[in-house]
Amino acid sequence: QVQLMESGGGLVQAGGSLRLSCVASRNVFVFDIMGWYRQAPGKQRELVARMTKEGSANYPDSLKGRFIISRDYENNTVYLQMNGLTPEDTGVYYCGASLDFRDYWGQGTQVIVSS
Repeated sequence: QVQLMESGGGLVQAGGSLRLSCVASRNVFVFDIMGWYRQAPGKQRELVARMTKEGSANYPDSLKGRFIISRDYENNTVYLQMNGLTPEDTGVYYCGASLDFRDYWGQGTQVIVSS
């Protein structure tokens, strides 16, 4: 069993930054993909950023240049640096990971951006 634990969410003023972290309970392997997804109130869950084990990062076009994903492969940890936050970034951010075609999810960490 793999458990993902997110941290770093909170309340921040518009224009500020947050750094989210996600740590897996086991680090005897490297996830094929680790990433971040978010769900705003009344909206579907959407991809924020993801990174393969080879280090290739993917972002939605709307978030490129503002959010940065990074991974610590040895410790099975993924980070999300969020800059220039706006109220539209408010939502629950989930850590997700895949390994051998199996998906794992964290419980989510809430991000609230005030104006």
